[in-house]
Amino acid sequence: MTHSTTHSTVPAAVPATTPPATAKVAYGDVEVGTELPARSFPVSRATLVRYAGASGDFNPIHWNEKFAKEVGLPDVIAHGMFTMAEAIRVVTDWIGDPGAVVEYGVRFTRPVVVPNDDQGAMIEVTGKVAAKLDDNDNTVRVDLTATSAGQKVLGMSRAVVRLA
Repeated sequence: MTHSTTHSTVPAAVPATTPPATAKVAYGDVEVGTELPARSFPVSRATLVRYAGASGDFNPIHWNEKFAKEVGLPDVIAHGMFTMAEAIRVVTDWIGDPGAVVEYGVRFTRPVVVPNDDQGAMIEVTGKVAAKLDDNDNTVRVDLTATSAGQKVLGMSRAVVRLA
């Protein structure tokens, strides 16, 4: 099975005219290579049903094993936007202010397969400051790595963040 790669970018969460975000991390305290605390996010079928209700995305590939397999998937898969949202939590937890995320984009490279068992799936996310972008605007680029079952599930996962 091949999974087509798609790209998703969330535009600036805060217009340029908005006052600076209240990030708890100071620009002067980070360097290129600074690692963010890693996180693990469990995903169960119940998680997917709750997300479907919240998002309105009731595509059966996210809850119906028979349908998912009929269309060539190995099993039910997590919503791409759910995976994307879990990954950015590493950044928002680190900076303490979701409004400090200026830009965020990913490529969906592999689905997160969620078996119907007591374990479900796990999304593992790490992050690192990859570049200091603007000393006047206190912005940095954070590169994220998201994996599940040992496979990279998001590619080119990058966030631009305005620090204190």
